Amino acid sequence: MSDYQQNPYGAPQQPPAPGYGYPTQGQGQGQGYPAQSPSQGYPAQGAYPAAPPVQPYPGGYAVPMQPNNSMGTAGLVCGIIGTVCSLLVFLWFFGLILGILGIIFGAVGRSKVTKGEATNRSAATTGIVLGIAALVIPVLWFALFASIISAGSWGA
Repeated sequence: MSDYQQNPYGAPQQPPAPGYGYPTQGQGQGQGYPAQSPSQGYPAQGAYPAAPPVQPYPGGYAVPMQPNNSMGTAGLVCGIIGTVCSLLVFLWFFGLILGILGIIFGAVGRSKVTKGEATNRSAATTGIVLGIAALVIPVLWFALFASIISAGSWGA
């Protein structure tokens, strides 16, 4: 019991007897390990150095704010999908709806950035721009089709 109180994590005071815990050349099914003296492999007697003390964080430092702008990201996603839908003529209605949502979510995301509640202004701005593009592209499609039909070259 006195060994545990003096050095609870150190090496044992006496190495085990030879052959105890160490396979020798003749043990097993013809495959053994080379004989090794029990004193090999043990660390030198003595205590390990103590770990340095843990320094607490100084006051006044806060964890930096992570990029968090879910409304801006929602505006970006709506703007991207709305622009793709607007480029496809048969999905123009979904492009208009998603373009409007992209503009609204992007504007809310930009207002949160100016209040300091969110970061990543670029996602919100891109959502606004792509939302506007999703609204303009169907208008351009209708103007193109109207000019083709009014020119009379549609049937000829």
